[in-house]
Amino acid sequence: MHPVAKILQLARYPVKSMRGESLPATRLTLQGVPEDRRYAFVQAGSRSAFPWLTARQMPELLRYIPAVEVEKSGEVVVAVTAPSGETLPIDSDELRLEIESRSGRALFLLHDGRGSYDAAPISLISRQTVARIAKESETEENPWRYRPNLLVDLQEGGEFEELNWVGRVLRVGDVARVAITQADQRCVMTTLDPESTDSSPSVLRCIVKNHAQCAGVYGTVLTPGEVRTGDPIWLES
Repeated sequence: MHPVAKILQLARYPVKSMRGESLPATRLTLQGVPEDRRYAFVQAGSRSAFPWLTARQMPELLRYIPAVEVEKSGEVVVAVTAPSGETLPIDSDELRLEIESRSGRALFLLHDGRGSYDAAPISLISRQTVARIAKESETEENPWRYRPNLLVDLQEGGEFEELNWVGRVLRVGDVARVAITQADQRCVMTTLDPESTDSSPSVLRCIVKNHAQCAGVYGTVLTPGEVRTGDPIWLES
């Protein structure tokens, strides 16, 4: 058995729809990457199945930068640096009121220990897929548009090869095993520049027209384990 890919980047997104954090290593747990999407701002008046406030409604959310710290007591603390440069605790009234003012929506903060995921705890996309979409859409190649937990470099197969892993199991690093459950059907989030929030509609048009709206995959962790950038990925079954 030989590797089908290797990990180029590991990331988590402590607050749903805010900036992500790059990690040199992490543990994959049954709930996904620790502290990934554990916080989310929810629209208080929403009755939809997707009540979270995201960059779909407020692109500027992408310019808020969360940071996770573990105190000596073991307590996990999240602080958010706003576009103004001010850093506020995630659960502060000041942060919530600022985002309410900018979004024009009443909000409450949700802390979910299992994570507020769209479909599954693990998201993965290949560098080759990101490059192909950038070329076809005539935009800058930027994997952060796709908000993956694992950005991988394919060792066999071409761009979009990861879609062929749906229904199969990956071993990631020495121990971790991830079941790939479904393709990731993309939305308007991919059109937003992760830093400037400028919109490039050609990205989503390309994915919809040329790739059946799919780029990357979702998965669930079957066997927890430590993973690191550079680790190989094998296709088990």
